[in-house]
Amino acid sequence: MPAWTARRNARKDHPPPKTGDRPVPDVAVRLSTRLCLLVSAALGLALTSAQAAEPAATQPQAVATQEEPASFGPWGVNLSGRDMGAKPGNDFFRYANGTYLDHLKIPADMTSYGPFNALAELSRTRVQSILNDLSTHPVANPRTIEEKLGTFYASYMDTAQVERLGAQPLAPDLDAIRALKDMAGFAALTGSGVGNFQFSPFSLSINPDAKDPTRYALNLDQAGLGLPDRDYYLKPEFAAKKKAYQAYIEKALTLADWPGAASAAQAIVAFETRLAQVHWTRAALRDPQKTYNPMTLAELGAKAPGFDWATWLRAAGLNAQGLEARTLIVGEPDAMTGEARIVSTTDMDTLRAWLAFHLVDNTATYLPDRFEQARFEFTKALSGQPTLAARWKRGVQATSAAMGMALGKVYVQRYFPPESRASMQKLTADLKNAFRERLRTNTWMSPTTRDAALHKLESFEIQVGYPNTWRDYKSLGVRQGDVYGNARNGVAYEWRYWLERLDRPVDRNEWDMTPQTVNAYNNPLFVEVVFPAAILQPPFFNPKADAAVNYGAIGGVIGHEMTHSFDDEGRQFDEHGRLKDWWTKEDAERFQKLADRLGAQYDAFEVLPGVHVNGKLTMGENIADLGGLTLALDAYHASLGGKPAPVIDGLSGDQRVFLGWAQVWREKLRDDTVRRLAVTDPHSPPQARVNIPMHNIDAWYDAWDVKPGDTLYLAPQQRVKIW
Repeated sequence: MPAWTARRNARKDHPPPKTGDRPVPDVAVRLSTRLCLLVSAALGLALTSAQAAEPAATQPQAVATQEEPASFGPWGVNLSGRDMGAKPGNDFFRYANGTYLDHLKIPADMTSYGPFNALAELSRTRVQSILNDLSTHPVANPRTIEEKLGTFYASYMDTAQVERLGAQPLAPDLDAIRALKDMAGFAALTGSGVGNFQFSPFSLSINPDAKDPTRYALNLDQAGLGLPDRDYYLKPEFAAKKKAYQAYIEKALTLADWPGAASAAQAIVAFETRLAQVHWTRAALRDPQKTYNPMTLAELGAKAPGFDWATWLRAAGLNAQGLEARTLIVGEPDAMTGEARIVSTTDMDTLRAWLAFHLVDNTATYLPDRFEQARFEFTKALSGQPTLAARWKRGVQATSAAMGMALGKVYVQRYFPPESRASMQKLTADLKNAFRERLRTNTWMSPTTRDAALHKLESFEIQVGYPNTWRDYKSLGVRQGDVYGNARNGVAYEWRYWLERLDRPVDRNEWDMTPQTVNAYNNPLFVEVVFPAAILQPPFFNPKADAAVNYGAIGGVIGHEMTHSFDDEGRQFDEHGRLKDWWTKEDAERFQKLADRLGAQYDAFEVLPGVHVNGKLTMGENIADLGGLTLALDAYHASLGGKPAPVIDGLSGDQRVFLGWAQVWREKLRDDTVRRLAVTDPHSPPQARVNIPMHNIDAWYDAWDVKPGDTLYLAPQQRVKIW
């Protein structure tokens, strides 16, 4: 998926994701919601959060063995996981994974479970091993990165010290909120939030400029909501979640000794509801042209009056000199207008209480257990997750949030064999060759656009395993026993890291994921695809598997990420990563007609009674899934060199490719999670990611003898072929 689209609120994501939230890609905190939605943070791999993707501590062996390499059989597919009573042409997802899923139980501290979660747990356990080794002897004032990692983790795990301190670490930040008297003070405090735990109604981030990706730009976006999406405030089907949120706000304010917690909670929900009414939908945020609105500070002030933008930006660390002339890329101009109006007309008591609640919410994991438990009770009501993740898992996430790349360097040294990198580089070359042939023989593109597309493909950079350069964490301060302060320093370091880059050339070696992340992504601004080390394991990449299975699994992933550069968003960026229209008008219209036809198939897909996939929100991922699987099949055919594919256990090569893809998506989700993802996630649900791409591919019909009358059958003229 494009990395521009995954986060709902960059400021909110400085602390670890709330336990039970659908994991977000490990994208650097500078990325706002719309930017995450574009930097194709991959596969839908929104499945890799620290807490949400964790098996229950009470049953680690039962969960871990479900995804051991041996469970994938001698050639890479778990044949016993199939439902042989299901006809492939009626429900291929069920045929490939049904028996496995019937016996799969979602661990109590998770909202979903599947291969991404299993590998995320493996990665997390490995990181824990690293941190256990480094935390044996924490030091009062660590200096080396090893000492900082060990001391940070040891301090988080020292629950006795956390309980002794109580709410004391929160006091200075709460006092700063209590001291607010006017809108100038509000602007200053919320502006500083990019470098601490304070909250803000707006999101500020630093990213390559979409129209000149050689330079960094300031990005300003809508923010300010505590629920997963605007729909949770506005649609009646989420009324119970909104009520649970208000109850949580009251509890959090009570724990912070905030006066009038009940009435304040009611006012806060009403305030956020007004903000939600002016927010853009997630589907609208996927348009990179409409969300690219450069304006100076003076123009912003005229567009969104009533808010002290200059004070807000100075508090964020922007130099006052030349500030009036500095350009910001505004994502949602009318949302800025509406939010500024709403904030400026809201009483200061409500604004102070709103900031106090979000401060507690942002920091709960660094405070005594009663704060974390209060937050988890809301998570349980929101997602259906029964149990809070173990403390060590939250400690791994907290340490990773502060020093993820430092951990990644050690992870690679210990757990990433060089031969995996070499094998992936060959596979990526095979998929690139397959894509080249697809473009050359494309029948609906004009020669002019086709030539430009081929040129863009040749510009692709593919990075595997780990970045070419590593971060320096010398300026990050860590102190033994100071959990809150250490995490706050981590937030400050991250913002300072990007602020220092603002007027410098873009560093193309910068990664948006750590090597220990089970995911992959396409960055359209860099014209690159990135595959972190941790995803290069079964069932995605299995050195012992049959080639067809690897092409269907990791090959499909590679093709998916490559196709993102040519999906409805990625296609708007040229071979230099610039947001630029390089298509003929006629080609763009033909592309959109094909995309709309594909979107209609997803719109019709009902994942729960009355809950349908949003074809517009998921468009980019759907195009990438179809393209990825198509390219994987082509690359496998090319790898045979004209020789017939071997038959293994009665299964042809093409059948094994399709099974390899289907096995990657054998995931089970809680119903509340399904409903939330239908609103918030740019990825389609697992069943759709298997069944819909396949029934648009001619070879699937031949491989499984799918005939008219089968549920998934589409007449040849109804099948959508884009790439």
